[in-house]
Amino acid sequence: MEYPPVAFHFSVNFGISGSETHFQEVSGIEASLETITFKEGGENRFHHTLPVRAKYPNLVLKRGMLKDSAIVAWCRKAIENLDISPTSVQVTLLNENHEPLAAYNFINAWPVKWAISTLDAEKNAIIIETMELSYQYFKKL
Repeated sequence: MEYPPVAFHFSVNFGISGSETHFQEVSGIEASLETITFKEGGENRFHHTLPVRAKYPNLVLKRGMLKDSAIVAWCRKAIENLDISPTSVQVTLLNENHEPLAAYNFINAWPVKWAISTLDAEKNAIIIETMELSYQYFKKL
């Protein structure tokens, strides 16, 4: 009997050599249609809504902060030096045997934001780094 897949078993692969694959959270895997409203002359009962193009929100990745990271170096290069090197990012949902169930390939991704969680002496928590990536589109593989 097939059960729905779990949302906590996944990997993230960057097209960057030496990059890490383990993340705590991935969000922004979403697509919608941008529309335009057209009002027809002489017809006041309704208006036409027409599709224009697909639009995608930024891909947001969260994980515990690493000391040395090829991905963070890539982000810093883009944000600090405007040295943008788009790459592909693949998010793969895995089953209990670590085999792919579904994969999403994000085309020409590049960093638009990098942040770490709040430093708070009253909490016993690890530092979470967040990376936000813009991309052209994604495909389900």
